[in-house]
Amino acid sequence: MREREPKLLLFHAPLLRQATTTPKAMRDVIYALLPATGAAVWFFGLGAILVLSASILGAVAAEWLFGSRAAGAAGCLRGRSLLDGSGLLTGLLLGLTLPPGLPLWMAFLGGFVGITLGKLIWGGLGQNLFNPALLGRAFLLATFPIAMTTWVPAAAGTGLTDLYPGSLALPFMQSGIDGVTAATPLGLMKFEQEATPLAALAFGNTGGSLGETSGLLLLLGGLYLWLRRDLDWRIPVGILLTVASFSFCLGLFDAGRFPAPLFSVFSGGLLLGAIYMATDPVTSPVTPKGAWVFGVGVGLLVMLIRVFGGLPEGVMYAILLMNAATPLIDRYTQPRVFGYGVGSE
Repeated sequence: MREREPKLLLFHAPLLRQATTTPKAMRDVIYALLPATGAAVWFFGLGAILVLSASILGAVAAEWLFGSRAAGAAGCLRGRSLLDGSGLLTGLLLGLTLPPGLPLWMAFLGGFVGITLGKLIWGGLGQNLFNPALLGRAFLLATFPIAMTTWVPAAAGTGLTDLYPGSLALPFMQSGIDGVTAATPLGLMKFEQEATPLAALAFGNTGGSLGETSGLLLLLGGLYLWLRRDLDWRIPVGILLTVASFSFCLGLFDAGRFPAPLFSVFSGGLLLGAIYMATDPVTSPVTPKGAWVFGVGVGLLVMLIRVFGGLPEGVMYAILLMNAATPLIDRYTQPRVFGYGVGSE
């Protein structure tokens, strides 16, 4: 005789269980970045593969060396923290923000610093204040500004086996990438008031960082993450709407001097930063209202730096500054506790 199932089932906390885990979310982001990564390889060839590999190797090496200690697990096997996939994802994101001709030792160093100073020094996964990939890029930009702002033209599949002269430069030695430099769309617009065609921005046939390859593929990956519920859609929507609105207002004053809304959205690293970096659940607000505040703040800072600052790009600094403001945003956007009024104690 079969026993009846009890009508009341008691479970220990947490009572609400979700199928999403940290490794699964990390894998989803990596999958979403694969089309844009493939486009980077198509346009920049072997140099893109080497830079991406070096940055990933640097991040993985730092995670393997120090990750277990940061986790605080006694007797934990070395490198066990690599299983969550955050080290691999950090290295990939950092690599997509780097120039294709960057010396490989710099890319490795950026990945190593991004994990150690951007993640492990704070206590490990889930405790960092700043996005690790962007912190690694900020370190490289401050330490090697010339190499980080030297760009090469896109080859569009014709130079898949070509190797940029500066890629194999020895540490702290002069690189040879000066002969193949090319201006980015943002640089041309800021300093020469020359707008790049939207088709080139959408499909990626422009100079710039590896992650500035194809706006359409980045949007496609963002759609995948949204369908998988791996990101808060309010943050990228808030960023992109703010940037587009700011550009539209500037165009009313001088359309020839200031960029058009679509140019501002598709140029530079905005789509990569808005979809894949600003949405980092650890370094962004957790409340819906806070997500809107965060997104609008990033968008405003991006446009202020691009238009009125000395640099043509401002996505990295905008996201890092808003990362610092995230605890304050969370504090003042928390919903009121049910039953707690203004005069309650």
